[in-house]
Amino acid sequence: MKFFSSVPLKALAVSFTLLFSAGGAACQGCQPGPPASAGDLGATPDKPTLRLYAISSVAGALEPCGCSKDQLGGIHYAAAFIAAEKAAAPNAWVLGAGPLFFMDPDLRTDDRQQTLWKAEAIAQASKHMGLTAFVPGLNDWAGGADTLTQLGTATGGALLAGNLEGVAGAVPTLLKEISGVKVGLFGLADPKDKTGRTPPGVKALPINDGAKKAIADLKARGASILIGMVAAPRGEALRLADNFPELNVLILGKPVEVGDINDAPKPPILAGSTLVVETSNHLQTVGVVDLYLAKGDEKAAAVTFQDAGGVAKAEELLALTARIRDLEQKLNGWEGNKDIKPEDLAARRMDLEKMRGEKAKLEGEQTPTKGSFFKYKLVEVRDRLGAEKTVFDQMATFYKRVNEHNKTAFADRKPTPPEKGQAGFIGIDACTDCHDEERKVWDGTQHAKAYATLQKDFKEYNLDCVSCHVTGYGKPGGSTVTFNDKLQNIQCETCHGPGSLHAKDPNKKGLITLKPAPETCTSECHHPPHVEGFDPAAKMKLILGPGHGQ
Repeated sequence: MKFFSSVPLKALAVSFTLLFSAGGAACQGCQPGPPASAGDLGATPDKPTLRLYAISSVAGALEPCGCSKDQLGGIHYAAAFIAAEKAAAPNAWVLGAGPLFFMDPDLRTDDRQQTLWKAEAIAQASKHMGLTAFVPGLNDWAGGADTLTQLGTATGGALLAGNLEGVAGAVPTLLKEISGVKVGLFGLADPKDKTGRTPPGVKALPINDGAKKAIADLKARGASILIGMVAAPRGEALRLADNFPELNVLILGKPVEVGDINDAPKPPILAGSTLVVETSNHLQTVGVVDLYLAKGDEKAAAVTFQDAGGVAKAEELLALTARIRDLEQKLNGWEGNKDIKPEDLAARRMDLEKMRGEKAKLEGEQTPTKGSFFKYKLVEVRDRLGAEKTVFDQMATFYKRVNEHNKTAFADRKPTPPEKGQAGFIGIDACTDCHDEERKVWDGTQHAKAYATLQKDFKEYNLDCVSCHVTGYGKPGGSTVTFNDKLQNIQCETCHGPGSLHAKDPNKKGLITLKPAPETCTSECHHPPHVEGFDPAAKMKLILGPGHGQ
């Protein structure tokens, strides 16, 4: 079974990023319409024979931090999207490639328990979302081999690792029958970092050898559709498309992930007859591959899938998607900025709607086909998709569990005292004694409510969150996760520095920073991925007022 493109290029990028505008049209836009030959399909015109939901390198991302509007990511939103699409695609598989459970290949001592519980929450959510199979990356061994086996079982999906020896519970392949055709699925991994470190007790055979063995096995068992999942360096994984042209779909993920930085979307590639898909990390996006089987093709040993998704518009769509995202971030950042004229804001919103319309039109253009065909879209995971209730409740249980544990586990964690002659943090109430006017300005800012945003979601003792919602976190004479009563919220000393020495001698110069640079707030908290499109100079104006910079 093969794919081919009507465009004669060896590898052509394809990007169909699905953006949702306000209103009730979100999920409707996710359902691709049929091309001209839909009447010849074995699948119904509006329902694919098989849909694949591809997710790459989730790497411990349960949800974005929520520190700025309309962030991408959130497993409860992805689950809501998939649940809403069940009627449109009753035969669907959720497939993951690359690290799934942990953000880094090593667990830190302080938040080890919290991180393990987060991995459990991801496993539970994956099961509810309908995970069919996943192939691991190095990060997935962060809690140990036994933990990976337990987490894999908890997902309800198959742990595929056909080229790995020493992975308990792993299987090399899956074979399923959909609408009378046998579909073969295999997974390969090269779990190692830049230093060459691999999981203890695990031996990785070359992925090319693993692919050869898996494909031969699946074809011998009658598989007509071949789907591969690979967690390996991208260049190495892409070579599989050249070496095994009988592959229909190849889903890629990273061999290892480090840190919370989000990747930009990668366009799919039509490499020869193989559709190669790698979505954004941290569950920012979900790839949707729809396979439509024509009547009679379920009996064929090799079915050709034609591209019906407008490959020729790939680059234009990719550029337009980037422009839309950029303008969305700017509009979000302009909220509350009195320097922006209302008419200018309205004009930019009109520009945004116009670009969304252009994109929807491009995505709606289809290539006429005869026989079996495929379509692809990349869906951005956003809160406007809605939150799937069961997964949302699972996440709430996780946050409450962590809160209760950390409150007790770190009850004795006090800040280190400042060295002799160095300043410590005294809190905004002490500052108010001399700076009452500035205090009134601060009371009207979002900084004054920063800690409350954690409390309402049971996150005030969460080690992933608290540092950006208190003052002087982890600094000498500052605060900790449990000792922060006087330093809750983002107070004066976050920007001006610890004030104990200044309070003792207010007239002495150089004890505090009088005019902090706007970039001060970007060094610790207001930076990607926590905040996207942040303009520190513009945002600085929102915290100024009479007696405080004005």
